[in-house]
Amino acid sequence: MSATRLPSAGRADLLVRDAALLVTMDDTRREVSGGWVAISDGAVTAIGPPGDAPPATRVLRADGCLVTPGLVNSHHHLFQNLTRAYAPATALPLFGWLQALYPLWARLDEEAAYASAWVGLAELALGGCTTTSDHLYVFPRGAGNLVDATIAAAREVGLRLHATRGSMSLSQKDGGLPPDDVVQTDDEILADSARIVHEHHDPRPHALVQVALAPCSPFSVTRELMRATAELAERLDVRLHTHLAEDPAEDAYCEERFGCRPIEYLEDAGWGTDRAWVAHCVHPNPAEVARLGAWGTAVAHCPSSNQILGAGIAPVRALRAAGVPVGLGCDGSASADSASMWLEARAALLLARVRDGASAMTARGALELATAGGAACLGRDGTVGTLTPGGAGDLVAWRLDDLRFAGALTDVVEAWLRCGPVSAHHTVVAGNVLVEDGELRVPGLEPMLARHRAAAARIQDV
Repeated sequence: MSATRLPSAGRADLLVRDAALLVTMDDTRREVSGGWVAISDGAVTAIGPPGDAPPATRVLRADGCLVTPGLVNSHHHLFQNLTRAYAPATALPLFGWLQALYPLWARLDEEAAYASAWVGLAELALGGCTTTSDHLYVFPRGAGNLVDATIAAAREVGLRLHATRGSMSLSQKDGGLPPDDVVQTDDEILADSARIVHEHHDPRPHALVQVALAPCSPFSVTRELMRATAELAERLDVRLHTHLAEDPAEDAYCEERFGCRPIEYLEDAGWGTDRAWVAHCVHPNPAEVARLGAWGTAVAHCPSSNQILGAGIAPVRALRAAGVPVGLGCDGSASADSASMWLEARAALLLARVRDGASAMTARGALELATAGGAACLGRDGTVGTLTPGGAGDLVAWRLDDLRFAGALTDVVEAWLRCGPVSAHHTVVAGNVLVEDGELRVPGLEPMLARHRAAAARIQDV
């Protein structure tokens, strides 16, 4: 098999070579034993088998490793790592969990947002994630520009970020869940949403920062804001994101308040479109699954969070069969309490089998959710989540030759997901090496952890 190259491919900036197996996750789902990937100017320039690699300025060895596209996290709340494993909330369902944590999140400020984002992005990189969404929806009065602080952290760490400008406008006095001090008016939300898009959104295919608009949920914003946000996203040509159908209590809330179920409400608000992706979608009925598929609305499946909060198991097999793009999300660091896309892929594999039987998902299917599926959620199909010439130079090498894999001789991909836990040996984003030999290469981790500890202690008042 010959190498696949761009016409201009020559000397590479970076060459990752000698992989035990290279999995491209491209349209052909090509797998190459002993394969290599060449990256220049932030993009993949060539992929090929042993003996055909180009010269390169820098070489990373991947002996004994599975090399995959970088993992894509399609739903996350970076700020929540400030309240991990918060004792009063650890045994509560979704609504009670939120009500226990809102008063703490009301103390969020720019310093806390920056430190939590930096630490969370570094954790994701160590776990093989190269692109992440972040849903920041708490904006206390006087807290500063929290999304801007998150974007600043992403630029420093080097991870590819989809910053979603979240919002809440229904407080407890209006019949919503959040307290008054973390909500904003519709006008404030829309004005700042437009500002963030204009200042930070990069529409280019290989952009490191893109912005989406993301009202938190049907029970935390007005119907008018949902509609106005959809109109603004259409006008600015950015994506839409929200939580949906996560918990049975949400069904009851929507039926009582709006006279319909959550997915019907979504359509009424103008969100029945392939511009949108929604988090969780644990409780759609078969007709609603078909409707999502017809719209092309994508779903971020969050298996660890759904288990911890007792929300249920999303019907991933049925969603995919209906044509719904499905990716994976770590979700909030205060619900899942970790930020490992490998863990989410393994949980997706196991839960699919619990729900629909042993043949419901394979390790390759879970890897697809964690890569190309996440890219589809973020509107980045063919650019991230795959390894293909012209695509983003994002990849991960996973070491599979240590004690944990003794005896796993027949299928490297299945071994990767069955025999872990596994963290990244190398993580590369846009041709930049963020993790090498299992170590974070971004400077400043220890001082940032100290800043994070101080912010978390202040927020938790401990």
